[in-house]
Amino acid sequence: MSERQRAAGERIRVGVVGVGRMGRHHVRIYTEHPGVELVGVTDADHERAVEVAAEHGTRALDQAELIDRVDAVSIVVPTPAHAPVARAAVDAGVDVLIEKPLVDDLAAGRDLIERARAADVTLQVGHVERFNPAVEALGDVLADLDVIAIDARRLGPPVDRAVTESVAIDLMIHDIDVLLSLVDGEIEGLTAVGACDNRHVTATLQFDDGVVANLTASRVTQRKVRELVITAEDCWIVLDYIDQSVRIHRRSLPSYVQTDGSLRYRHESVVEQPTIDNGEPLKRELSAFVEAVRTGAPPAVTGEDGLRALELATRIDELATGRLPVEVVPE
Repeated sequence: MSERQRAAGERIRVGVVGVGRMGRHHVRIYTEHPGVELVGVTDADHERAVEVAAEHGTRALDQAELIDRVDAVSIVVPTPAHAPVARAAVDAGVDVLIEKPLVDDLAAGRDLIERARAADVTLQVGHVERFNPAVEALGDVLADLDVIAIDARRLGPPVDRAVTESVAIDLMIHDIDVLLSLVDGEIEGLTAVGACDNRHVTATLQFDDGVVANLTASRVTQRKVRELVITAEDCWIVLDYIDQSVRIHRRSLPSYVQTDGSLRYRHESVVEQPTIDNGEPLKRELSAFVEAVRTGAPPAVTGEDGLRALELATRIDELATGRLPVEVVPE
């Protein structure tokens, strides 16, 4: 965090770089945040920046002017531009929230993390599913459980926008980040395969603490699914990202039931559904970023977290496309 925030007791001055589909939501949420002054927005499409600025009562500025006027900035531009925009902000002592994935080049990501550390500025990565209320509730549920396996499915039909990243880096990386936040063990085995020109990818991971994980991401499935399933010693947990719900299945009781003279087999179980304070994950994410900027505390999703997720997503992508052997053991 910069000296400006440490010295000031006023609202944090923020800006948004990139006001496309996702950037507009950043602008909306900052406008509603009581601890924030939205100084302005910028975009490669200046007319779009002017339109968004007028809609939210702020100004359209060029990038250099915006960075010069703010304490913190959201970077919501295409991934290839993440590194240069973030470097400019970090070098100016401005705290940054970078939408996922962190960067498009691992070396650039390491350099950016080092720059932020040297400049003593906050660097948060926008892995928004960490702020899904269901994921936040899951931490308490797992505290006393012996996890055996984790399965994640992030499926959907083709989208009506240009997608430059692979399905592993664009979609699966969400579940990779959540998985790595839940499992303490180190990865000792990894396989991945792809189908339909790698628009459908499945990866299997083995951790040194015995946990096995299966991740599937798809852009060819004709139903939107966002689901995380956890198998533990004494229960089975289903998390739905869309419904923001967690269901815990316990004590499955097999029995034979006679109905109309016929004998049938059935299973009954106790299902618990914790109360979850539902809300918009992006609003929670930006509030956490503002608080990290204000206090100087480490952000909920650090640059190191973002880099680790990107490294694994890149390795899975390479395996699925055949650029690595069928099985590897990460270093």
